[in-house]
Amino acid sequence: MFAIIAAVIFGLALILDWANVRASDAFTPQTLLTAGLLCIALHLAGLGTSTRRWGRRR
Repeated sequence: MFAIIAAVIFGLALILDWANVRASDAFTPQTLLTAGLLCIALHLAGLGTSTRRWGRRR
């Protein structure tokens, strides 16, 4: 799940960079890049990737 979020964030950062959009200081392509890298790191650490089985197996 975090990998999909990171891909969306990277895409948004790329579009903002290509369009030379000047937004506020908190919403820059570099900030989005850092957020995307954080999501990739969380994905590689195993967060959001496990599935749970609620039933007992016999």
